[in-house]
Amino acid sequence: MSKRSDPAQPGAGLKVWDRPVRLLHWALVLAVACAWWTGGDADSWHEALGYAAAAVVAWRLAWGFSASRYARFAQFVRGPSATWAYARSVQAGRALRHLGHNPLGGWMVLALLACVASLCLSGFLYTTDWLWGYGWLYWTHVVLGWLLVALVAVHLAGVAFTGWQHRDKLVLAMFTGRKRAPGPQDIH
Repeated sequence: MSKRSDPAQPGAGLKVWDRPVRLLHWALVLAVACAWWTGGDADSWHEALGYAAAAVVAWRLAWGFSASRYARFAQFVRGPSATWAYARSVQAGRALRHLGHNPLGGWMVLALLACVASLCLSGFLYTTDWLWGYGWLYWTHVVLGWLLVALVAVHLAGVAFTGWQHRDKLVLAMFTGRKRAPGPQDIH
């Protein structure tokens, strides 16, 4: 067995997450966390971080249509029936391991990107002369911020559960790009 395919060897396994996906993921984590930390001050840092998050979302959307196999939305976004079937298999304790995102994870990616994009849009609109000072827009931004916190919590719980269920080191994979080589039952 070669070093590259031996899962017991450091750095072994299959390359799943390409460098742009990993960089965009961690850039979005950093931008959102820092924007949250600076929120409420309505200062230029919060605004700049919002623009940075918007840029990351735009790049990830573009990359999702032109990237390597496991970064493409077409590879991991499944229809409602396939997603529901996967959710039932998770509940029954018989979900198959996916090398890329599983169907629930695929929809979480879309939900997180949509929420961040909506937050960025509402934040931008609030800075315009046209909509500055409107209470409904301010509260929309606040509610979207808390919705993002909830989505992140569910995302982290899903990562922890899926990692435990399939004995995958998913956080490490988002740093290295590598996951354990697929077994005969795994979906890739």
